[in-house]
Amino acid sequence: MKILFIASLGILSLIQTSLSFADNANGKNLYLQRCAMCHGTDIKGTGPLANKSNPPTPNLTTSTFKKRLNDYPGVIVSSIILRPNGNLIPRTLQENGVKLSPHPWSVKDFRDLNQYMSGVISKTR
Repeated sequence: MKILFIASLGILSLIQTSLSFADNANGKNLYLQRCAMCHGTDIKGTGPLANKSNPPTPNLTTSTFKKRLNDYPGVIVSSIILRPNGNLIPRTLQENGVKLSPHPWSVKDFRDLNQYMSGVISKTR
């Protein structure tokens, strides 16, 4: 039992250490280049393309989304980026003449983006 507890602490410290290596500048750059056109710089769904998708771009500063970011760091961000709901994101961009070059997403990018978004969200509350 003691070994299991110690092993759990070790895993938790690795997770915490990994998250602390997130690069806020990289997260901000990724967000501004790839997300702000719909979600806005304030992450509230106020970007120029926010109302051009159906459904409209959601406000990511809600308590529900904030809880999801905290509970599943990086998972929510990566699932949205890698598997857009019903091709909504690429279709909205294409219909509005926005061309984004492909990005080779890494785990670090997801962590950085999650850290940046979490920071912006916490400042808006």
